[in-house]
Amino acid sequence: MERRGLGKGLSALFNQVSAGENIVRELPTHQIRPNPYQPRKNFAEEALEDLIASIKQVGVLQPIIVRQIGLEEYELIAGERRLRACIQAGLEKIPAIIRDPSHQQMLEIALIENVQRQDINPVEAAHAYKRLIEEFDLTQEQVAERVGKKQSTIANTLRLLTLPDYILKSLEDGLITEGHARALLMIKSAPEQRALWQKIISDGISVRAVEQAARDLRPKEKTLNPGAQVHPLPVPANPEVIALQQNLSAYLGTKTSVVYGEGGQGRIVIEFYGEEDLGRILDILFPDGF
Repeated sequence: MERRGLGKGLSALFNQVSAGENIVRELPTHQIRPNPYQPRKNFAEEALEDLIASIKQVGVLQPIIVRQIGLEEYELIAGERRLRACIQAGLEKIPAIIRDPSHQQMLEIALIENVQRQDINPVEAAHAYKRLIEEFDLTQEQVAERVGKKQSTIANTLRLLTLPDYILKSLEDGLITEGHARALLMIKSAPEQRALWQKIISDGISVRAVEQAARDLRPKEKTLNPGAQVHPLPVPANPEVIALQQNLSAYLGTKTSVVYGEGGQGRIVIEFYGEEDLGRILDILFPDGF
């Protein structure tokens, strides 16, 4: 697939949408449908109330973006918070610019708008990234270009979807942080993972404490499968080796280790957390196949 230069964000995307001039029109709010590609499902009530108060006082300062789908019917592309606030403020019309994007551009615009404004939680972002990959046949690198993030960030966010639903729900609700969720990914045993998650909820322990607890649990898990045991040799305190490990971990989106034996020989250990995660890593290492 040919890559398009969408890494500059919303402005780059909008420039690719043919729509003539940017003419602002006043559209009835009841004629505007929500964006079916909107990745964000939760809207902070307090922030929405602040926006409602602002709209009541000074009006809508920035037009929403819509596309026309019928004679008097439109579909929202960007600006759902403004539309919701406008309706709750009792306004019957809202300023809007009409564009004509593709379905893929609608998802990209909605995603980028939320990601750039940090109005989307990690689980919503992960589902949006997954949709871009599965529905539009994009690679993780291409998704990273579109949202202006590193490929390793996209990979790490997607890994969150391998967590159980109850952990994802607590992450969406803000009961745990993304750092907590990433630490829980280190644990392969479902009972141990749930027990540590419950400790986060009940005791409010820090991310660092969860990471340490996860590391303490992992050797116990390895003894359950002797055939898969790994005995890494001590890594010398070499800044170049440490930097190599960090760069490999960032690039692959998983923990890696460089281990040395006698005579300068050694190996690189790449960890994965399931078949899907292994497939993701192999796609990075062998983008053109084996």
